[in-house]
Amino acid sequence: MELIIERTKPGRRGYSLPKQDVPLYRLPENQRRQTHAPLPEVSEPEIMRHFVNLSTMNHHVDKNFYPLGSCTMKYNPKINEELVRLSGFTKLHPLGSTATAQGAMQLMYELGDYLKAIVNLDGITLQPAAGAQGEFTAISMFKAYYNKKKETRRSILVPDSAHGTNPASVNFSGFRPLTLPSNEKGLVDIEKLTELMTPEVAGLMLTNPNTLGLFEKNIMQITDIVHDKGGLVYLDGANLNALLGITRPGDMGFDAVHFNLHKTFSTPHGGGGPGSGPVAVTKMLAPFLPAPVIAKKDETYYFDFDLPDSIGKVQTFYGNFLVMVKAYTFFRIVGHEGLRQISKSAILNANYIIQSLKDHYYLPFPGYCMHEGVLSGRKLKERGLRTLDVAKRLLDYGLHAPTVYFPLIVSEALMIEPTDSESKETLDAFIETMIKILEEARENPEVLKNAPQSTPVRRLDEIKAIKELKIRWKT
Repeated sequence: MELIIERTKPGRRGYSLPKQDVPLYRLPENQRRQTHAPLPEVSEPEIMRHFVNLSTMNHHVDKNFYPLGSCTMKYNPKINEELVRLSGFTKLHPLGSTATAQGAMQLMYELGDYLKAIVNLDGITLQPAAGAQGEFTAISMFKAYYNKKKETRRSILVPDSAHGTNPASVNFSGFRPLTLPSNEKGLVDIEKLTELMTPEVAGLMLTNPNTLGLFEKNIMQITDIVHDKGGLVYLDGANLNALLGITRPGDMGFDAVHFNLHKTFSTPHGGGGPGSGPVAVTKMLAPFLPAPVIAKKDETYYFDFDLPDSIGKVQTFYGNFLVMVKAYTFFRIVGHEGLRQISKSAILNANYIIQSLKDHYYLPFPGYCMHEGVLSGRKLKERGLRTLDVAKRLLDYGLHAPTVYFPLIVSEALMIEPTDSESKETLDAFIETMIKILEEARENPEVLKNAPQSTPVRRLDEIKAIKELKIRWKT
């Protein structure tokens, strides 16, 4: 069909379709504008500058350092964005025939195999669209497993340093979260674990390395204690960036683990998505996987719904496919040795920062960390300052702040994760800035209290927000 360009008003250009006997492309008369929309006359350079300037108001990993602890805000190769735009991926319909989607299904099947090999587990689902949904899926499978055995288990142990989604996932899955305290070294208290792990406890949710960036050296003892009481052990895979190619959760005794494809395997995330949280499990739990799973017979891939003990679907259709494409691309580019190098670089970068700053900020748990480390800004209290002030001041230097005030067991916490994709030059600039901010705190603390000063949005008035809280309920 030929597109006709016609003048609709001096200085304004409109686009219309040719007249036809059957006006399929025209809106009904009562839905058409009677006057022209009051759009500004803007040149192409002006509109481009407008959106580019808007983009610079946000901080993102393409712009500068983003050491957000526990979130693995790593650089995402732009080739991923090119590949997910291929029409063979974007034009697939979830209700289409599997015969027309064999390439996509092969990708998903092979991705599942890669993920299982990384953790040395036997079954996998790609359905969950986020890490938290992966947690919910795995713990729901725990519930189904015990229901099948006709065992009544009411609780799941959750460490006091756990991610906030862990106890929420436990609740949603029909269990009660039971807090497991850390010892003086920031690791699982073995005596408390032994005491709390009773026949009424279904298992343990654990992050390893934990949210302090510390590896649970007694992990085999921990999983044995849980298994000896008939329990199951779940690994929160948010910190998998420290384990790739070095050690495998299945070898440590974990029964289930979720992956954050959008953290560990290169999909941009933040602000709610996009995400993908596949879950890998042992053979014992595989019958309870969400249906369908992707299977292969001869050279044909198909959806296998024959899972009578399945917990059912947890996500519409088969998961967040384009995120899977990016993760698959990442795997094929870096290979097995590349995965190992990722973890080695992430661990080296984190220790370089923490060891460089430990004499300036307080290090609550001395020693070496894994891919992230936790400092404390509690010394700032002497000058009437908080960790929050450091975080806000970093924005004035063009750097994103680390995670602050988490984990909760560290006062004035600064949780720093530099990721594998950052250079030594970037780390040095961050270290120098953190030290410079301490100098400002000593010489002119008001600079920190009034930060940030160079951002489009200034600091919120927290006291006013608390006193004049405005909540609106929409029905």
